[in-house]
Amino acid sequence: MLKNKKQKSDTMSISKEAELVAMKRVSEAVALTLREMRNYARPGMTTKQLDNYGAEILAGLGAKSAPLLTYGFPGATCISVNNEVAHGIPSDKRILQEGDLINIDVSAELDGYWSDNGGSFVLGIDKQNHEPLVEASKKILKKAISQIKGGVRIAEIGRLIETEAKKSGYKVIRNLTGHGVGRSLHEAPDEIANYYDRFNTERFRKNSVVAVETFIATHSTMADTQADGWTLLGNKGGYVAQHEHTIVVTADKPVILTEMNGIWG
Repeated sequence: MLKNKKQKSDTMSISKEAELVAMKRVSEAVALTLREMRNYARPGMTTKQLDNYGAEILAGLGAKSAPLLTYGFPGATCISVNNEVAHGIPSDKRILQEGDLINIDVSAELDGYWSDNGGSFVLGIDKQNHEPLVEASKKILKKAISQIKGGVRIAEIGRLIETEAKKSGYKVIRNLTGHGVGRSLHEAPDEIANYYDRFNTERFRKNSVVAVETFIATHSTMADTQADGWTLLGNKGGYVAQHEHTIVVTADKPVILTEMNGIWG
């Protein structure tokens, strides 16, 4: 994620089997870390403890935290809680509570290849009725990804995401987007928006690698950076659910690199 502090390079294109194998390896590392962090999260735990656990998993797999490596982010992963939209800083002072809406975003580098994976979930009992928002985000991302193939306009995927969000009674965050990934954390295409941007005439390219993500919101349409320089909050309050997968674009259905054993989350 971290797209308010962009690093830009050319689009990665998978041209040989070794590159696909390497992308699968780093993608499995971030997907496993995300899954295990989610399973490890408990009420009473601090977000720093949860981040430390994720850092240990990444290190054990030989992977390096992408936000730390690229931007000097103060944590191995981004952990955003409740009204935080994204880029939440792991802290010894932030204690997780039953029913919290939590987003964990894990991105990493391994042997020169990069991948990005994220997901929102409710911790324990859904006291605040966040689950419909979470499920909408998952469902919309799955539908959006299913429509991506070489030649499809990026703006049309944005149109689909916003249309589906509105159907579910939600809004989208317009200044946070998906992006290219592969040889660095942030590559072209720079913006895979959650709305129809008529000025974006780019199309998805066959064999390219992109991270597609939803930002489905109850009230806000923009995310504002806070005084710490990282944490993002919605401009109109409320809550946001995000889900993200790294995929390889093909001539037909995309290859979802960060999907583990057919499981979304």
